[in-house]
Amino acid sequence: MKRKPSTEATEAWIRLMRVQSRVLDAVEQDLKKAGFPPLAWYDALLELSRSPGGELRPVELEKQMLLPQYSTSRLIDRLVEEGLAVRRECKMDKRGLFVEITDAGRELQKKMWNSYSAAIERHIGSKLSDADAIKLTGLLDRLGCCGGAQSAAKEASSKEASPAR
Repeated sequence: MKRKPSTEATEAWIRLMRVQSRVLDAVEQDLKKAGFPPLAWYDALLELSRSPGGELRPVELEKQMLLPQYSTSRLIDRLVEEGLAVRRECKMDKRGLFVEITDAGRELQKKMWNSYSAAIERHIGSKLSDADAIKLTGLLDRLGCCGGAQSAAKEASSKEASPAR
């Protein structure tokens, strides 16, 4: 028989899920109060802006964002409707499509970062010392969360300092 999780591991799981839910809800509310669309829009625009040529196939965007296919399709539809992204045909494979960020999408992503980064500071940074944040990052890395969010945050903040695109 396989080992069952300890009471401590189960409690850690419960707290991790509760904290994730509460912090995401708080960040979403902060963005909404600032007049911005949902966080998923920012995430999609960031992934597109980070990709070579500012474009990804829908399935690549889906994998980067860890969203189900139907949610990614609806999100892409909304971004295209708002002029933040465009769909274009793949030149080599006429059946394939790419989603490409527009200048308006890049601008919205940059504007959203100001509110998003303030929300990160309010809900995380102000509650943890830098040493605590490093410890937490190390623990999360052990659970398989390495690199993605940290590098995304660093890239987003560095783009604000000197927008390259």
